[in-house]
Amino acid sequence: MTQPIYFFAKDKTEGNATMKELLGGKGANLAEMTNLGIPVPPGFTITTEQCAEYERLGGKLPEGLWDETERYLARLEDEMGMKFGAADNPLLVSVRSGAADSMPGMMDTILNLGLNDESVTGMATKAGNDRFAWDAYRRLVNMFGNVVMNIGHDAFEAAMRELKYETNKKEDTDLVTDELRELTRRYFAIFEQQAGRPFPQDPREQLKLSVEAVFKSWMNPRAIKYREINKITGLLGTAVNVQAMVFGNMGQTSGTGVCFTRDPSAGENVFYGEYLINAQGEDVVAGLRTPDPISRLESELPDCYAELVRYRDVLEKHYRDMQDIEFTIQEGRLFMLQTRSGKRTPPASVKIAVDMANEGLIDRETAVKRVKPEEISILMHPAFDPDAAKSTIAVGLPASPGAATGRVYFTADKAEEHHAKGEKVVLVRRETSPEDVGGMHVSEGILTAVGGMTSHAAIVARGMGKCCIVGCSQIDIADDHKSFKTESGASVREGDWISLDGTSGEVYAGEVSTIPPKLSGDFDAILAMADEFRTLKVRTNCDTPEDAKKAREFGAQGIGLCRTEHMFFGEDRIWAMREMILAENVDAREAALAKLLPFQRADFDGIFRAMDGLPVTIRLLDPPLHEFLPHEREAAKKMAEKLGVSVDDVITKVKLLSELNPMLGHRGCRLGVSHPEIYRMQSRAILEAAYDVKADGIDVLPEIMIPLVGTVTELEMLRDDTMAVYEELKAERGGPIDFLVGTMIEVPRAALTAREVAGAAQFFSFGTNDLTQMTYGFSRDDIGTFLPTYLEKDVLPEDPFASLDTTGVGRLVEMAATEGRAGNPSLKLGICGEHGGDPASIHFCAKVGLDYVSCSPFRVPVARLAAAHAALGVG
Repeated sequence: MTQPIYFFAKDKTEGNATMKELLGGKGANLAEMTNLGIPVPPGFTITTEQCAEYERLGGKLPEGLWDETERYLARLEDEMGMKFGAADNPLLVSVRSGAADSMPGMMDTILNLGLNDESVTGMATKAGNDRFAWDAYRRLVNMFGNVVMNIGHDAFEAAMRELKYETNKKEDTDLVTDELRELTRRYFAIFEQQAGRPFPQDPREQLKLSVEAVFKSWMNPRAIKYREINKITGLLGTAVNVQAMVFGNMGQTSGTGVCFTRDPSAGENVFYGEYLINAQGEDVVAGLRTPDPISRLESELPDCYAELVRYRDVLEKHYRDMQDIEFTIQEGRLFMLQTRSGKRTPPASVKIAVDMANEGLIDRETAVKRVKPEEISILMHPAFDPDAAKSTIAVGLPASPGAATGRVYFTADKAEEHHAKGEKVVLVRRETSPEDVGGMHVSEGILTAVGGMTSHAAIVARGMGKCCIVGCSQIDIADDHKSFKTESGASVREGDWISLDGTSGEVYAGEVSTIPPKLSGDFDAILAMADEFRTLKVRTNCDTPEDAKKAREFGAQGIGLCRTEHMFFGEDRIWAMREMILAENVDAREAALAKLLPFQRADFDGIFRAMDGLPVTIRLLDPPLHEFLPHEREAAKKMAEKLGVSVDDVITKVKLLSELNPMLGHRGCRLGVSHPEIYRMQSRAILEAAYDVKADGIDVLPEIMIPLVGTVTELEMLRDDTMAVYEELKAERGGPIDFLVGTMIEVPRAALTAREVAGAAQFFSFGTNDLTQMTYGFSRDDIGTFLPTYLEKDVLPEDPFASLDTTGVGRLVEMAATEGRAGNPSLKLGICGEHGGDPASIHFCAKVGLDYVSCSPFRVPVARLAAAHAALGVG
């Protein structure tokens, strides 16, 4: 273990900016600013290692730490020429936390430590300002009581309000010395009543208890939650910074403020911040008074402002990043109390990175590293107005980000009907199916009571760029599909307004105003920089020419998954599909399929033209046939009338095709083996469209993908059928055409026998949705019933359908990639599950040598940046 404490003072500093893991960000930057000659009050930093040891010892200070603290306190006394706790000329200190990763507002700070009934008088005499001394003392009692003794801040605030009311004062600064002395007396009474002991008069006891309180703050609930949300892991703990106090509350030439070297909201290169005259730092941060914009300081204290602007430039150029700075002015003298890389909004993050690269402050690689993929995702979707009032009525799984507001409808037909009337609609379903696609398409957002992050609703919504919340078990949809109730007691009827936050999973009552996304030129610029570094290609999952066009605008380099089943639900083709399903023999099935062939050919023709020479991977029919049939008697009756059969025939067929576990049933290549005419029709439609598009002088690169293969025999059989169709067409069209035949690796057995399977395939596309499902034995549609418990109890680190399980499922992917290329060195490898848009999963895909990832159109920019980060070793 290193030395437990590090000193910082002009020409005597023991640390620097590289020591964040040990000194925390605050301590390391205080040392660095001191090294740069910037005016920083001296002090010392107790290391994060000591915090970790404190936790290991069960909440006890490590042996020898307090003796070492006393020694460094003596050094600080010598540096300042003052004595801690002295009755005259007393040294006061602040005690602040500071972890390696910035966690603003999550841990604790105590100011004015060292004051007691004797030193407050000495301090007043030395400063020639009684009011200032008592103002500092009442602040100490408040902050010490709150941080160290867990006394609610509200109790002290209530006493402040009561005294201001009694004295007819509006602002805290209006209170005079006697009134502040009385306020301190009232604070003492609150402290003793709630802490069960008097306020400690021994300054060293104050300091010792405060150091322990900062160590404890590392594990307070808000700090833990912040680390969870921001995925901050692997840190030892927080450092403790003990620093000589400087005072912004000594009158009209004193003040305190927080500023940013650039606008953290918009990213503009302007000096941004706020300050208060005659105040301490907590007043600005806590919003106890309304601060003034930093620009006004130029007229109030021009010399201090000029000095602050100079340090703004020095710090930004030194750290090569936007800085968040805290400062205090004591009687006309400026002191810098903190600098750190400033938190910023996603638009600001992109703009600052691009601008700094253009200014030559950072290189293009650094600019790419600075922007997080999650920030790109947020930029792609609308957001709720942060100033709008919200009332949360339920919370589900945030399946697709964004913000949506609309009137509730419970069926796809109703959603489409009311959308056609000009209404904004939100589709609420227990779960969605392919039949709901029309209603989903016209909806502002989708809410389901069951289902997981890769359920039908989640996948389709992401593909459409729609806000979606799934697995919202807190809603109970009525049997008549006219209303739902929530566990919180809210009742929502058809036509009522609700709002969905697809980023947090929250459902709000009523209409909440949204802010549309604004994609700037900086957005394109940062992605262009990312493309310079990434090696993984990025494709998209889409099924229509319109989505293909949008994906290309976002930079997609092909289609990694085109799901053909969605193409069969249009009003002009669902009846032919159902006719095929009801057919009793091959001839009847082929007659129905002949009606579908021109529709399929036109679908592929449009997609090939939209992609204009880029590869298009088309998955042959995957879902079980019963998904294309109605399950309610009225709908079955309508189908029977349309097709000229009896209702009983329809119901019998539905029962015949129903399965106990359809995800493991008669679907995918199993359909192709049982009914080869289905895949032959689809292969012909794909290849005819390719010939037609090529004839118009447009390059086309179809890749025919056979799903759910578990044995090489299945693949060989269906590949041979496809090649037979091609040979017929080649003879008809008078020449060859380029295309590939491959398979989706989604059954664990296919991964385990990948070398053998690769002998019959030209490409593998990892369908990690089903591969995860089959490897874990989890139903991706039902996992929402127990996933929250698994996450809460740390059975799983995160949802395996949202981020790839690299140790289990990932091992199968890596094995199949290695074995597949051993069996076929020219094998193309990609991933088309929803993991293809997850940054952590993209890192893994790059590591195991895949050629591309594929994701929904609105995730393509995210994947481009994540792929660059993977190539640059970020994360």
